Amino acid sequence: MDAREAALRQAYGHAVRWLASLSDRPVPARASVDEIVRALGAGLPDDPGVPADVVDLLATACEPGLTAFPSGRFYGFVVGGTEPAALAADWLVSAWDQNCVMRAVSPAYTAAEEVAAAWLLDLLGLPGGSAVGFTTGATMANFTCLAAGRDAVLRRRGWDVARDGLAGGPAVRVLAGEDRHMAIDLALRYLGLGAPETVKADDQGRIEPGALRQALAAGGQGPTLVVLQAGDIHSGAFDPFPEAIRTAREADAWVHVDGAFGLWASASPAYAHLTAGCADADSWATDAHKTLNVPYDCGLAVVRDPPALRAAMGLRGDYLIQHEHGDPVDKVPELSRRGRAFPVWAALRSLGRSGVADLVDRLCRHAGAFAAGIAATDGATVLNEVVFTQVCAAFGDDGRTERVLARLLDDGTAWISGSTWHGRRVVRISVSNWSTTDDDVARALAAIRRASVTP
Repeated sequence: MDAREAALRQAYGHAVRWLASLSDRPVPARASVDEIVRALGAGLPDDPGVPADVVDLLATACEPGLTAFPSGRFYGFVVGGTEPAALAADWLVSAWDQNCVMRAVSPAYTAAEEVAAAWLLDLLGLPGGSAVGFTTGATMANFTCLAAGRDAVLRRRGWDVARDGLAGGPAVRVLAGEDRHMAIDLALRYLGLGAPETVKADDQGRIEPGALRQALAAGGQGPTLVVLQAGDIHSGAFDPFPEAIRTAREADAWVHVDGAFGLWASASPAYAHLTAGCADADSWATDAHKTLNVPYDCGLAVVRDPPALRAAMGLRGDYLIQHEHGDPVDKVPELSRRGRAFPVWAALRSLGRSGVADLVDRLCRHAGAFAAGIAATDGATVLNEVVFTQVCAAFGDDGRTERVLARLLDDGTAWISGSTWHGRRVVRISVSNWSTTDDDVARALAAIRRASVTP
C-alpha cells in the first residue's frame, strides 16, 4: 500500500496544479510530440522504477504538451470539461477497478447504471423503460442504436441477422440529411450498410421533410433506417422532428436521432422546444462528455425497445454469471469497459434537474454573447442562426479567415478551430464547458478582435 499511496499522492498533486493552471495558461500545447518523446524516454528501461517517480516523470514530461481542453477558453470542438463531482467519481472508477459486465459480479455498478439511466430518460424526456447503454462515446452510441435498428427492420422482413448475417438478405436503406455528422457514416460502415442516401437539408443543416418523403417514396417499402439530428455541428440547428418522424413512420422506417450534444436541450425549459417531437423516435445517441461534462469515454445509446437492443448487443457464455433480468453487457458492444455510469450518476446527483438546465442555459447564453461580439467586429459576419451552442463566422474571404484562425492559435488566449461550411472557410466556436465564464468569453472576443486586424 505504501507504494500505491505514494503514487496516488504524486498524481493528486500534479492534477491539482494542472487544474489550477487552467485559468491563466495558454490553451494550445507548448511542446511537440518529438520533444515529449525525448522527455519520456524512447527506450524501455531494463529495471523496475519507483511508482511515484514514474508518475512524476509522466506528469512533468507531458505537461508542456497538454492542450487545455478543460479550460473555459477551449471552443475548438464540441467537448466539455469535467464537472467536479464527475471528475472525483472517475478517480474512484479507476481505484474500484470494477468489471462492469454483469449484475452478479458488481451490483454496485449495475445499481448506479440503472439509477443514472432512469434519471437520464426523465431529464431528456425520452420514453420511460427505454434501454440505456453506456458506450465509449457518441460514435459507438450511434453504432449501437443503428445496430438495433438494422436488426429490427430486417426481422420485420423475416431475416435474422444474428444467425444469417447480411449476405443474401434484404438490402437495408439508410436515409440521412446531407449535413449529418461523419460519425453516422462511420457507424454505418462498421455495420456493413455503406454510405447513407443523402436527403436535402436547408441552409442551416435541417433535413427537409418534403425531400425525405420523396426519397422514401422513391425507394419502395424495404427495410429502412432514417437518421435525424439534434444539433448540427456547424449551426447547432435541429431537424423538424414531428414532421420528419411522421413521414418516416408512414414508410415503416426505424428512426434514429444523433443528438451528440444537442439532445441535452431537452433538459432546459428554455430550449426544450428545439427537441419537440424527438421522443417519438426509436433510438437516440448522445455523449455525456459533451454537454453534461463528465470525463471522456462516456456515450449514451438509448433504444425505445429493450429487446431490440439486447438482440443486437447481447451475448451468452457458459462461464458468465447471467441474470434473468439482464445485465449491463446486454446493451453495449464491449465486454471489458470502465464504470461509466458512476461519473454520470455523480454529475446528475451533483447538478440536479435545475443545475443541468442552468448548465445548458449558460452554454447557450455564452454562444449568444460570442455571436453578438463577432457581429460587432469589423469585417466579421456570423453565418448561422445561433439557436444553441454553435457559432460560425467568416472574416471576409477564405484567405483572411484562415489568417484570423492562425493568429488566434498563435495568440493562445483561446482555442477556436476552423472548418468549411457551405464551401466557405469559417471560424467555428463550440461552447461546451461548464466552467466557461463571462470573463472567458470576453477574453476570447478580445483575442478575436486582435486577430481580425489586418496588418
